[in-house]
Amino acid sequence: MEEDFGFGGPGPEDRANAAAALSSALRREAATLAQAAGSLRACLPGPTDGGPISDVRRARCVAEAASEAALLASLLLEAASAIAELPSDLPARLHKAASRVGLGPALLVPPIRAAALALPTDDGSARIAAALIADELGTALSPQG
Repeated sequence: MEEDFGFGGPGPEDRANAAAALSSALRREAATLAQAAGSLRACLPGPTDGGPISDVRRARCVAEAASEAALLASLLLEAASAIAELPSDLPARLHKAASRVGLGPALLVPPIRAAALALPTDDGSARIAAALIADELGTALSPQG
């Protein structure tokens, strides 16, 4: 994934700064998803709680949403660790992480692009590098990529 951007483009240090910022943003998103999963699980009825069959259906929906949030949080944490290192085989590592969790790698594209858009820095070169990394990963992780 290393590219020579030529004169005036983001250099290796800018890419490293962008990777650190993207990684941090993905960790924050994973924490939010994990908190949501925990909150959803707290809403589930206990084994001794009674109720009509519709409550069982609702409970199943809540449990499924909690499970999905937890799985995505896990995937984002793995992605954050991989992106922080910026290895040359980053797309392959993200594909492998997604298959390990049982989710499609394309689910990583929106959070990575959102992280690139919301970098809390005024470093223009790092912002450009983050956008380039997000675009490269978006292309590599998309079903048509």
